[in-house]
Amino acid sequence: MELQGERRLPVDRATAWTALNDPERLRAAIPGCESLERVAENEYRVQIAASLGPVRSKFGGKLHVQEIAAPESYTLRFEGQGGAAGFANGAARVRLVDEGASTLVVYHVNAQVGGRIAQVGSRLVDSAALKLADDFFAAFERQLAPEAAGGEARHQESVLEEIESNVVLHDPRTWNWLSWVVLLAIVGVLAALLAR
Repeated sequence: MELQGERRLPVDRATAWTALNDPERLRAAIPGCESLERVAENEYRVQIAASLGPVRSKFGGKLHVQEIAAPESYTLRFEGQGGAAGFANGAARVRLVDEGASTLVVYHVNAQVGGRIAQVGSRLVDSAALKLADDFFAAFERQLAPEAAGGEARHQESVLEEIESNVVLHDPRTWNWLSWVVLLAIVGVLAALLAR
């Protein structure tokens, strides 16, 4: 099975990298994930309850994070067993690309599945994998929403501060100048009305 895609996250690359390496955030975003615990440096044990068509099972497995080039890319190797349901092994290459204030996550997954999962059919497996990826990113983006909103608010504050520092609205001389402009505009409008 091969799966590739990309997803835009509404945060900068450093924030996206940190979030994608946070086991608690990942556990909360992975559909059916019951546990995700760190057992060694860059190695995690995972328990997932999953269903694929008529096949329902709990999968236990290991994740190994390798080829780390922070904050740009890493490879995630995985191996999982679901008892009679079958197994899944493979690797996912993940790349993070700056796109202004957001981050593009580009992923490419190669996996081998066996057992009853493989008997379901590759089209169903592929469509289920795409749905799982969509569900994961939707949940992950919801987690990032407060940080994205905070970043937007900080950006708006910095823009307002820059405008204020350039226009110097707090300077009394600016207000004096503005009041003269307003007064001249009012006098001009009144003069035009009286001339009629």
